[in-house]
Amino acid sequence: MRPIKPASINELMQRVDAIAGLTLGQLAEQYQFKTPDDLLREKGWTGQLIEYVLGATAGSKPTPDFEELGIELKTLPISFKGKPLETTFVSVTPLLNVTGMTWQQSTVRKKLNHVLWLPILGEREILPFHRTIGSGFLWQPSAEQDALLQRDWEEQMELIALGRVDEISGHLGDVMQIRPKAANSKALTDAIGPNGQIVQTLPRGFYLKTSFTGEILKQQFQL
Repeated sequence: MRPIKPASINELMQRVDAIAGLTLGQLAEQYQFKTPDDLLREKGWTGQLIEYVLGATAGSKPTPDFEELGIELKTLPISFKGKPLETTFVSVTPLLNVTGMTWQQSTVRKKLNHVLWLPILGEREILPFHRTIGSGFLWQPSAEQDALLQRDWEEQMELIALGRVDEISGHLGDVMQIRPKAANSKALTDAIGPNGQIVQTLPRGFYLKTSFTGEILKQQFQL
């Protein structure tokens, strides 16, 4: 039976504490989930499993995963040394009708306003079944972190508004980058072109850089 959504932050954190120390395979077996041999073709499997077990309800909606609690869930693959192994997807980047959008109203800010981070040991040589779930914790950006995120968001959204989406690369942004998010190079979407016309381009997503999530882990665990 699907777990019901948690009624409070306290209840959510009790569930988080209950799965700490388990492997993904042990958790999957408890809920009759099939564990893939690798995550190359099933990149979202870990997040889907954890969302299901903890009772997240948002699915693919542009709202925090635990809608009533205003909390976004982010699983974070880490190395043996406790460092993030990959960037963290935040949300799809809007490529049309972006004039007048503000950081305060953005999906990115709504999702990052209150985050439940769940570190998971994710070294490549460890099969998904044997990857251990760490201690989850709640995080809200400090004023300084919020300002850094806002600056990266505004600088890159300005390029999109000016029809310069193709100038955006993963090198931009101090803490957050925009890069293509598509299953393949044929999955194109509409965007604003250099002269204001509509052009076809790859869908994009906002991702937190590992230097930023690494700092969050450091602060939490005094690494």
